[in-house]
Amino acid sequence: MVDEVIAAAEDRMGKALDSERQDLINIRTGRANPSVLENVSVQAYGSVMPLVQLASISAPDPRMLMIQPYDRSVIGDIERAILRSDLGFNPTNEGTVIRIVIPPLTEERRRELVKLVHRRVEEARVAIRNIRREAHDKIRHMLREKEISQDEESVASEQLQKLTDRMVEQAEVLGATKETEMMEV
Repeated sequence: MVDEVIAAAEDRMGKALDSERQDLINIRTGRANPSVLENVSVQAYGSVMPLVQLASISAPDPRMLMIQPYDRSVIGDIERAILRSDLGFNPTNEGTVIRIVIPPLTEERRRELVKLVHRRVEEARVAIRNIRREAHDKIRHMLREKEISQDEESVASEQLQKLTDRMVEQAEVLGATKETEMMEV
């Protein structure tokens, strides 16, 4: 029973890390990364669709993204969606492909983005700790209901803390990696 609580907590903590990883991917760096455009939604064919369903996205060189629509009739829709997004890109429509030149980040903008990375890492830490608190509450409830012994409760609490420490460390490593990537010129 305690193992189930810890396994559920580990699963939820893993999902919190995945969410942080996804958030960090969407923070742009000075380098072209096709994943930056993953969350762009395009109004096409009478509905809203993710850009990745309408076009292939590649990075032919470190400062450029190239978007090649599967159907040329939606190229204008894709261009408008990129302009509407908060990414700050200026797409160039070449008729069959859209090219986006990634401008180099200024030092000031890099520092702002690093602060954003720190916020995202802190949000992940808080989420992981909240999951630990909920799992710990369940374990204490099991102890009060005499479902487990005090020894089992202390062992489970120790396991839960080790799990939390490991997950928080992974969150910090993700943040440090992203920060290093952003500070490269």
